[in-house]
Amino acid sequence: MKTGLRTIDLTLAGMFVALMAVGANITSFVPFLVIGGVPITLQTFFAILAGAILGSRLGAITMAVYAFVGLAGAPVFSKFGGGFASLLNPTFGFILSFILTAYVTGKIIEKKKSVPVYITAALIGMAINYLFGTNWMYLAYKLWFTAPEGFSYQMAWLWMAVPLPKDIILSVFAGLMAYRLEHRVYARSQFRKMNRAA
Repeated sequence: MKTGLRTIDLTLAGMFVALMAVGANITSFVPFLVIGGVPITLQTFFAILAGAILGSRLGAITMAVYAFVGLAGAPVFSKFGGGFASLLNPTFGFILSFILTAYVTGKIIEKKKSVPVYITAALIGMAINYLFGTNWMYLAYKLWFTAPEGFSYQMAWLWMAVPLPKDIILSVFAGLMAYRLEHRVYARSQFRKMNRAA
């Protein structure tokens, strides 16, 4: 059983932390992609991809590192935000959910590697992101953050209906991309083994 992290694992983990930061800040360049206070980002896509490519353990660790880097003050969250005060942000639940999203996505794929499994795992990962993040946002607005006028649980989910089609499409794409990458790497490793044996 592999317990340590290889150099390539650490490199990929660092790459995904950077990709999460880039995906979080698309709205800084396209401001109208903020609907009802919810930024439409590529973070869900990259979190799912991290779990699918890195596996449940490393994928979750990578998302946790991303969260800790942001809480430590690095401007890696949406709108180049960061710092411990981010915990009070209504959308911080989505950041926490990325850890579980990557873990569950990777765990499902580890059991069986086929196209339907990759796509199903990606969609389940997206659903976890939405459930955890939206409920955190609702509680934040109700308990400690100033809520918009007329805010309700239904309104919170209506906000999430805006990025939903995009995230469904990107989740399916993430599943397909991870499957193709996995099998290309496997095919190359098998080819190298055959050449060495020849």
